Amino acid sequence: MNEIILAGSQPSPVPSEIFALLALLAISIVVLLILRHYLPLRTTPAYLLVPVFFALWLPASMVVLVPIDLASSAMVDDIDARGIWLEPRALRVSWRITYWLTFSLTWFILPILAEYSDSGYREPKDKVMDSLRANAQYYAIVFGSGFLLLIYVLVSYGHFSESLKSTVMALAYCWGLVLAIYLMGHGLVAIPRKILRNADISGRLRRIQSQAPRVYEQMEDAEMNLEDLEMQVLELSKRGKHGSARDFQDWIEELMDMTNLPESQPSARVLRGSGEASSKNLPTVITEKYMADLTRRLVRAKHARSRYLNEWNRLLEDAVHTQAILDSAASKKLDFGTPSATSGFWDRFTILTPYTRYLWYYRVVPILRIAFGILLGLASACVVWSEVVKGLLPSLSVIRYTVIHHWVGDTGKGQIGFAGQVIAALWMVYMCAAALTSITEVKVWRGRALVRRNTAPESACWYASQVARLSVPLSYNFMTFLGGVYKDTVFYDFLGQLINLTPLGKWFDYLFPMFVLLPVCATLFGLYGKVKRMFGFGADVIDVIDDEDAEGTAYGTGSWREGRDLIERELNGTSAAIRGRRADAASRLAAAAPGSGRGAPVMNIPGARRSTGAPTTPLGTSPTVRPQANTSARRVRAAAGEAEPEDENFFEALGHRVKNTIDTFDTPKWFQDIGQGIKKPKWMTGAGEGSSGGGSSRPQPQGRENSDIRRWFGGSDGRIRL
Repeated sequence: MNEIILAGSQPSPVPSEIFALLALLAISIVVLLILRHYLPLRTTPAYLLVPVFFALWLPASMVVLVPIDLASSAMVDDIDARGIWLEPRALRVSWRITYWLTFSLTWFILPILAEYSDSGYREPKDKVMDSLRANAQYYAIVFGSGFLLLIYVLVSYGHFSESLKSTVMALAYCWGLVLAIYLMGHGLVAIPRKILRNADISGRLRRIQSQAPRVYEQMEDAEMNLEDLEMQVLELSKRGKHGSARDFQDWIEELMDMTNLPESQPSARVLRGSGEASSKNLPTVITEKYMADLTRRLVRAKHARSRYLNEWNRLLEDAVHTQAILDSAASKKLDFGTPSATSGFWDRFTILTPYTRYLWYYRVVPILRIAFGILLGLASACVVWSEVVKGLLPSLSVIRYTVIHHWVGDTGKGQIGFAGQVIAALWMVYMCAAALTSITEVKVWRGRALVRRNTAPESACWYASQVARLSVPLSYNFMTFLGGVYKDTVFYDFLGQLINLTPLGKWFDYLFPMFVLLPVCATLFGLYGKVKRMFGFGADVIDVIDDEDAEGTAYGTGSWREGRDLIERELNGTSAAIRGRRADAASRLAAAAPGSGRGAPVMNIPGARRSTGAPTTPLGTSPTVRPQANTSARRVRAAAGEAEPEDENFFEALGHRVKNTIDTFDTPKWFQDIGQGIKKPKWMTGAGEGSSGGGSSRPQPQGRENSDIRRWFGGSDGRIRL
């Protein structure tokens, strides 16, 4: 009877379950809004949209599941004080579903879908086979590394104390923790520093102007690459009815529909000889593999052009708004003008008057940014401190005391209420935001980027897989901040015990997070900027612009003054006149060139051809009509007639930078004078006995035309062929 009474007095988890369902529904709405911001929902196929949705939704649900698990499993005296809680069985089922779906999306589903969407083949079967071939190397590295670690476990213990599944889970966690700690360490410094820097309006404008030359050059390079591929498709269409190209006539027509070629090519493109270069690039025999590669490169080039065009337009809009805020200090009135088509939802409402808008943006917003930046800086310091001390002195963890408010006696354990759950969720959101923000800033991911309403499917799958990969390590790493409380959770029973399967896993879990100090110090003291200035990688490393180097220059970029001129010419619409004068000069040079059918070299002017439906800048000017950025890399590349490779690794980038530097050197005078006073022997000059010296270039008699020693090396025209 007493048991029946006690059972009836136990509180029901139904209110907590309803709250959890409402929280998951809110997370679903937020994820859909994120997908709508970066992807066209109507045109994105369902086989891509559904996995990407779950790859974002499952990690976001961990922000709710971890606090619920902490409150449900901690030592509890008063059940009503533990906030939102669920039954252990429900928690275990939730963790199993969340973990294994995330694991499958990370390691199998999303990588295959990413390469499938990036494949240039037309048939689904060919796309699948191409995706499997592209992922073969990736899986070989993953499974090879896993096999070596399995041998280590077998040698250490002689047998598996747990199942093979447990070992795989532990290895996947260790790999995810390595990436998560590095990215989170960078973001913990970059986020508050960026907020604090943006509080200075003039400094923010200076940094925008310093970024303009680099962004402009990247956009022009993307346009040049796209135009070259479009011309190659045009030349391919001319051969579509002849030879091996007849088998791919429909495919070629689809490629022509993807291009933006007008009926008449501009004179600058024709004079530049791009048609001849494109025809030379075409193989003699057109194969299916070549068509797939051309399709993939064309799609990538279109997305790259869209990416840099979007980045350039956003930079122009930021420059206009920042300049307007800075200029409002004199008139005490601020008016941003008519909102552009790319403006956000809230930017289209004009609730504030010009004077109140001035007070808000010029007076209040900088103070709020300083306060918020200081707050996030303190939060970053707490996270770093908790990472360092959690293995040796867990009682000194700051996060532990902010989450656990109800301590139980002298046992060192406590219970977590609703306020602690909210604070824990906020800590997890900030840690995940620090890691995910770093992913978008690191420019070493094969040109992948998130573009508003036009993100490439392959990029969307890749970024979603990174979010899924980082969620589990960051969630478990946060739980270790709380001391012995986390060992009573279902998550620890499901995953934590498997991580401690070997002494290596235990020490790795406690000591490796201390290496968060490496990315923190590297970002805090500007190590990335120093490396960029030393080796000249441009956008191949994390884009860190130091305040003290705002007026300096780096490779591929100009000073803030050059960026200011580029922005002013773009906004004032003078770039069209500049481009027209350059095109006229190129035409005159080509017309004045001597015969033999080859024109004189002309200036490379990308972007002269555009359709009337091109997007516009915030002020209504065409974003594709721009002045040419004057950089050494562009001069060398234009002179050599080569395009910069799409994907460069560390050594290729370093080799190109060294080559460009050497090519732009002027030969010293002392080096040019070497050999002027040395006379050449007669047998080297080819002169007769009446020759006057080494500098003579008089032709030799007809009878001795081929009796020179040079003919042994294959030449008789003043050169020796080795």
